[in-house]
Amino acid sequence: MQKRKVLPPKKALQFLRWFCRQDYLEEIEGDLTEIFERQYETSPGKAKRKFAWSVIRYFRPEFIKSFRSFNPVNPLIMVMVRHNLLLAFRSFLRYRMSFFINLCGLSSGIACALLIYLWVSDELSMDKFHEHETGLFQVMYNQTLSEGIITSDKTPGPLSAAMAAELPEIEYATTTTWVSSHTLSIDDDDGIKADGMYVGKDFFNIFSYPLFQGDKDLVIKDPSSIVLSESLCMRLFHTTKDVIGKRVEFDHAIPYQVTGIFRDVPENSSRKFDFVLSFEEFEKANLWVRDWNSTGPYTYVVTREEADVDLLNKKIAGFATTRREEGSDITLFLKRYSENYLFGNYVDGKQAGGRIEYARLFSIIAIFILVIACINFMNLSTARASRRLKEIGVKKTLGAGRNALIVQYLTEAIMVSFFALLLATSVVWALLPSFSQLTGKHLVLHFDPSLILALLGITLLTGIFAGSYPALYLSGFNPIAVLKGKLNISVGEAWARKGLVVFQFAVSVVLIVSVLVIYRQMQFIQDRNIGYDKENVVYFPKEGRVASNPEAFIAEMRKIPGIINASSLGHNLLDHTMGTGGLSWEGKNPDDEILFEYMFADYEMMETLGMEMKEGRMFSRDFITDSTAVIFNEAAIEYMGLTDPVGSVVTLGGQPVRIIGVVKDFNFTSLHEGVKPLFLRLWPFYTWNIVARIRGTDQSETIRFLENLYKAYNPGFILDYKFLDEEYQALYAAEQRVSVLSKYFAAIAVLISSLGLFGVASFTAERRMKEIGIRKILGSSAWGIVMLLASDFTKMVLTAILIALPLSYFIAAKWLDSFAYRIDLEWWYFLGGGLAALLIAWFTVGLQTIKAARVNMTQCLKAE
Repeated sequence: MQKRKVLPPKKALQFLRWFCRQDYLEEIEGDLTEIFERQYETSPGKAKRKFAWSVIRYFRPEFIKSFRSFNPVNPLIMVMVRHNLLLAFRSFLRYRMSFFINLCGLSSGIACALLIYLWVSDELSMDKFHEHETGLFQVMYNQTLSEGIITSDKTPGPLSAAMAAELPEIEYATTTTWVSSHTLSIDDDDGIKADGMYVGKDFFNIFSYPLFQGDKDLVIKDPSSIVLSESLCMRLFHTTKDVIGKRVEFDHAIPYQVTGIFRDVPENSSRKFDFVLSFEEFEKANLWVRDWNSTGPYTYVVTREEADVDLLNKKIAGFATTRREEGSDITLFLKRYSENYLFGNYVDGKQAGGRIEYARLFSIIAIFILVIACINFMNLSTARASRRLKEIGVKKTLGAGRNALIVQYLTEAIMVSFFALLLATSVVWALLPSFSQLTGKHLVLHFDPSLILALLGITLLTGIFAGSYPALYLSGFNPIAVLKGKLNISVGEAWARKGLVVFQFAVSVVLIVSVLVIYRQMQFIQDRNIGYDKENVVYFPKEGRVASNPEAFIAEMRKIPGIINASSLGHNLLDHTMGTGGLSWEGKNPDDEILFEYMFADYEMMETLGMEMKEGRMFSRDFITDSTAVIFNEAAIEYMGLTDPVGSVVTLGGQPVRIIGVVKDFNFTSLHEGVKPLFLRLWPFYTWNIVARIRGTDQSETIRFLENLYKAYNPGFILDYKFLDEEYQALYAAEQRVSVLSKYFAAIAVLISSLGLFGVASFTAERRMKEIGIRKILGSSAWGIVMLLASDFTKMVLTAILIALPLSYFIAAKWLDSFAYRIDLEWWYFLGGGLAALLIAWFTVGLQTIKAARVNMTQCLKAE
């Protein structure tokens, strides 16, 4: 019988062709065939595996000499990559628990980082879309007063025209008003509510709100012009074609002609509006705008390319001073418009942060969460080193260099990181609508080149950072020692792992304490008595017949069963920024300059809001002279130093007025600021808002009656009401978002830290199985074993708490400094945060230690 011819495996020969020169392969092919035939005869089932090891053992030196020269497309590189990927996959399958923990941790970290990246990117892009962004500035001023330097963005009305005419460095200049809501209508219909403002003729040359109909140099030239946004045009006319020249009624009173249509304001614009009107039209009805001594509008300029902004700031510093009759200490300066959104806070005339602080804060949180996830990978990889001793020893014995092992372990880390990226992207995609609603933004996950590069960069850096220490640690073992099962862990390595766990829980404790402090401060803001009762109060602007005859409408409102009281007031009670320096009193220092806030009121306004008098009385119809009277708050009386204020006479605007009362201090701005000196005047003509207190038991029914009354009394207008308590909450929208986001991110950080601690505890318990068995044989109880295994982790967490508490105190105190009214930092905030972290750690470690302590002692000894 003819002997069967046996050939070496084709895959093995193909593998050799990738590594060896063709002539060398032909030379050794006979030897390879002989080796494989001998192995096949001895053990047919194991011949292929034995053949592979034989090739490596006998021909390794020749293979190394025969390697092709390196080049980027060398098949050797592809083989190495494929080989490392295969090893990584096998490692994942073999160590499923650690792979799952690492995957969950890294995907959570990357998902948090991606969400924060989208939010921060949106914040940083605000107002950056304008064509003249680098040369677009807002004119602001500093004014030195007794309480320090105040900074304002409200400027005199004539400023823009004067700067454009007299300063050659200015290419364009314009003035705008604030955005306000009005009713627009066509063909005598009921109309719709829209937000708009008055702007100067160069508005569309300065700001990049593209016109797709109309000429940007002409659309605002005529005072009777109105320019609509695309969406508003569709709402009014149901088309954007043949709209130019059509008439739109403003508040059912003034007709305007459509001269242009602009694209809708982008989402990354800090100022949203639906239409613009000519600023000249605003001047006609508000002559005070032409006065250099009055401020209110906003001024914007575009400088020429060759202009030096620093020199221009010096040039315009006193530009308004010579034109004003008072306030010679006003100093103008230019502020880049795109920086206003992020850097909007000023203290004593100097820029002092703003929204940028929250962008930086959450960027740091994202980095810390990623670092915590990477630490999990490091700890788990080094903790399971005992499982990979033989693998490392065999590879090193067969000639694998340290660099090759480092590449292999880094490949594993990067692969886990990329798997985590895929999972994180899916999570972000699912959570993005809720996250957008939470942050008040319209965030979209567009895979544009910048985002792809950012994701790949974050993922690659995360993988390298997470795998660097394990790769260096595992690749440094002595092959002889590891094959003998001797794994000597130095004191430095042990401390390094403990230090990483300490860092994880220190960050977690800081986040827990921060969340607790933020929550308490927000609760304090909601519960604080701000000097009036904001609950169940609605307000809305005067329009149409309500504006022309508010007394009659208020009288009708009071007849509605659910309305307790009604009146009117000027401006928004929660964002009051009207100030005057034209106040003098007996004993006033001539050099004393301070702005007194003032508020216009109607009869029963103070009663409606529930304000309380310290002394004197409120405005009353029983006293005809109240139109020339004034009421001060406590802060004003204290500043003026009046001991018996009621009945005293002060001079206001050159006219004597009598003090009839002192109202207790109330907050008319956010609690970030203290109560400023303020006075109230009885000037119903200058009140722009109707305010009413309604019963809390039947709000919906009362609002329905009010809407019906408003519709009957003011046909064509829509009741656009707001609740005062909701507007009060809106003042702290940024802080509320920080509070909610901090809760989520703190929970994720604690979860990732706990996952890592769970994995390390599992491997620690597994490595100490023999010790556990011996202790149980010698009479140790299960509870004693639990305490033994948990003691090291408890010490690490306690160390983290000791490090985190002073750090968390510093961070919390720094954040609370931005509030004029704040909570006290109680000791239990910090003790509670530390105790919460300790309980979480005990629970996490306890799951494994109890399981290990209950294992049969025989199994413990057999495991070794």
